[in-house]
Amino acid sequence: MVALQELKKMTHAEKLQAMEFLWGELSRDEDAFESPAWHADALRETKARVKAGRTKFVDWDEAKERLQRKAARFA
Repeated sequence: MVALQELKKMTHAEKLQAMEFLWGELSRDEDAFESPAWHADALRETKARVKAGRTKFVDWDEAKERLQRKAARFA
């Protein structure tokens, strides 16, 4: 188990890398997890925004690049 003190010592870039690793591990067994109740509401709200044309989509790779550039400013 990673101690909170160790996490606090990590740079933003290291924390993002750790999050990507954790997400990869968790998403391998996605059937083992049940979405929280609020998630259905969030999906309905998003669907309504899409239908109304109030949502702009960004390619996932582009979104990751943006986040990585933003994180690099904090490193």
